[in-house]
Amino acid sequence: MEGKIIQINISPGGVPKRPVAECEISPLGLIGDEHAHPQIHGGPGKAVLLIAAEVVDELAALGYPVFYGALGENLTTRGIDTRRLRIGDQIRAGSAVLEITRPRFPCTALDVYGKGIQAEIWDDAVKLLDPSSLKWGRSGFYLRVVSPGLVRTKDIIMVSASLA
Repeated sequence: MEGKIIQINISPGGVPKRPVAECEISPLGLIGDEHAHPQIHGGPGKAVLLIAAEVVDELAALGYPVFYGALGENLTTRGIDTRRLRIGDQIRAGSAVLEITRPRFPCTALDVYGKGIQAEIWDDAVKLLDPSSLKWGRSGFYLRVVSPGLVRTKDIIMVSASLA
């Protein structure tokens, strides 16, 4: 499976994250990206958050005032069918190799975009790691860094069960 990185996002903590043209991905995530609640977000198993642009576009079409980076994602992608992604899949983003560790649990910080937004992207089946949920992949995926590297907007992103 292959797509493109359409936006790379960082912030001094919290949402939204703002775009940068390129960024170095270290073992703990994108250089310059901070977390408002490091006990919840970040760390080796949640170093990078990936969300599909298609999900953001759908939420905007439903009337939520979202944009790329609004949901706190580091990598906004287009062309990757997130419903087909699974824990353990590896992703080459630029020169970095990443691995999906878990779906992202949406927090109350997203309520700034509307009280119903969490229900649009998350359900109990996703919480139980059930990929048959219609909402699988909508909240995004946390990734660990297998191999650090540079990532740029418009880079190809490739998904494989075994890249490293």
